[in-house]
Amino acid sequence: QVHLFESGGGFMQAGGSLRLSCSASECTFTSMGWFRQSPCTEREFVAAIRWTGGIIYYASSVKGRFTISRDVVKNTIYLQMNNLKPEDTAVYYCGRSRYITNLTRTPDDYDSWGQGTQVTVSS
Repeated sequence: QVHLFESGGGFMQAGGSLRLSCSASECTFTSMGWFRQSPCTEREFVAAIRWTGGIIYYASSVKGRFTISRDVVKNTIYLQMNNLKPEDTAVYYCGRSRYITNLTRTPDDYDSWGQGTQVTVSS
């Protein structure tokens, strides 16, 4: 079982920045993704990255503001969040995809999740 651990969440005023990290317990070489979930909402896709080659896919709501990246040596992915908005407030989850090459936005395509890290943006 692959274990994931997110960190980096916190409180930030609108327009500020946060950087989330997600470390995996072992190398998976599958695609990885970031999702978020607000109270009374379903888990929402944010961004995904293919481990080999670094192909990236973003949700339209975060394009131009968020950047997903990975460190293959540290077995870690990151989410740099700039120009934060109140609507970005959510618990952010790191997920391990079931697929090596495909980038998906469906939570059911991910088989491991971190515990989540809270991001709260004040207006």
